[in-house]
Amino acid sequence: DLIASAFQSAGQRCSACRVVFIQEDVADDMVRMIAGAMQALTVGDPRRLATDVGPVIDGDAKAALDEHLAWLAKNAKRLCQVEAPAGGNFVAPAFYEIKALSDLNRENFGPILHLVRFAADALPEVVAAINATGYGLTLGLQSRIDSVRDYIERHARVGNFYVNRNQIGAIVESQPFGGEGLS
Repeated sequence: DLIASAFQSAGQRCSACRVVFIQEDVADDMVRMIAGAMQALTVGDPRRLATDVGPVIDGDAKAALDEHLAWLAKNAKRLCQVEAPAGGNFVAPAFYEIKALSDLNRENFGPILHLVRFAADALPEVVAAINATGYGLTLGLQSRIDSVRDYIERHARVGNFYVNRNQIGAIVESQPFGGEGLS
C-alpha cells in the first residue's frame, strides 16, 4: 500500500504519500522492507505493462524534484534510491529520512518518500505536526489497533482518511473526495 501510494503515477497524484511516519521501535525493519520493495520497481516507459514508475509531467517538475533531491542529499539520510533511465523527465524514486515534518517547506510532487520516526507515545505530536502543515487532503494509516485509528480519526484534520489500504485511487463519483485547510 505504501509503495503504491508513494510511487504510482510517479508520485504525482494529489493524494500521493509524501511522508511516512514509522514508530521507531519497528522502523529499521520497515525501512528494509520498503527499500526491498522499491528495488523491485521498474522505472521506464509507461506504455509498457511492466513499468511501475513513469516520467514526471514535464521538465519544470523534474527540475524542481532534482533540486529537492539535492537538498535532501545535504540535509537528510538517504535510505534507498532506484535508478531511472537517462534522459526524458525521469526522476529516480527515492526514500529519505528527515528529522521532522517541519524540515519540508513545500510539497514535492514526485516519486520521493520521506520518513519521520516517532516514539510510541508521541502519536499526539505526530498528528499535531500533520495538522500544522495546513494541508489536509489525504492521510493513510496502517494499524490493527482500534484506539490508534479512533484517535487519528478524531484529531487529524484531513478530508480523506484511509485505513489499511493505499491512499490513492478514490473512484470518481463513487467515493467522496475532498480536503481540508489548504487542500
